[in-house]
Amino acid sequence: MLQAIKALLSSLLNSMRDLLPIIVVIAFFQIVVLQQPIPDLIGLITGIILVLFGLTFFIYGLEMGLFPIGESMAHAFAKKGSVTWLLIFAFSLGFGTTVAEPALIAVAAESAKIAAEGGVIDNNEAAKASYASGLRLTVAFSVGLAILIGVLRILKGWPIHYLIIGGYIGVMVMTPFAPKSIIGIAYDSGGVTTSTITVPLVTALGVGLASSIKGRNPMVDGFGLIALASLTPIIFVMAYGMVI
Repeated sequence: MLQAIKALLSSLLNSMRDLLPIIVVIAFFQIVVLQQPIPDLIGLITGIILVLFGLTFFIYGLEMGLFPIGESMAHAFAKKGSVTWLLIFAFSLGFGTTVAEPALIAVAAESAKIAAEGGVIDNNEAAKASYASGLRLTVAFSVGLAILIGVLRILKGWPIHYLIIGGYIGVMVMTPFAPKSIIGIAYDSGGVTTSTITVPLVTALGVGLASSIKGRNPMVDGFGLIALASLTPIIFVMAYGMVI
């Protein structure tokens, strides 16, 4: 119990350290550069405290639960020796974590709003909800496929740079043909998918799998899944824009 409290306090101090530069930058530009009082100071302080504790508990929960379960499941699948179930699990993990990604939910909703205002889709709630859901599912499918390919890469020992170079060649080829209204969203979607929920579980899966397979180096083969997960949404979202 005492050890858990110490670990939680350590996580709290680390969160304070991480948030401090952001607070200093905002305060400096608001007070020194803009020379304006901070609006709703009480609300701002309350929000910072909530963010601090939220970030602390989130990171502590990752270290205590998600990282270990990701690695243990990777070890279990490697020991079981079923490639089919491992690939199904990899796809499901990528798809499920991406659908639940808060950053993607926010970007999809904002994209639907802007698309409606710009006349790309009908300006009603049903059309915006359909557009946002389609965007989220497209990105989630692409990330699931990326994790599946990444797991195959670990199993087969494929060099990651060939996959990344080939993927970005595909992005460059598709960009001139994609609708201008979707290109920015497509490029941003690669970043927002690899956020708070996806990264810890996918990283734990890659490292755990590479650690479980003889001849694989966790440092060389265990990482790189996130790079693939950032790449494939760009391609799929541009294709989504072409289709709709």
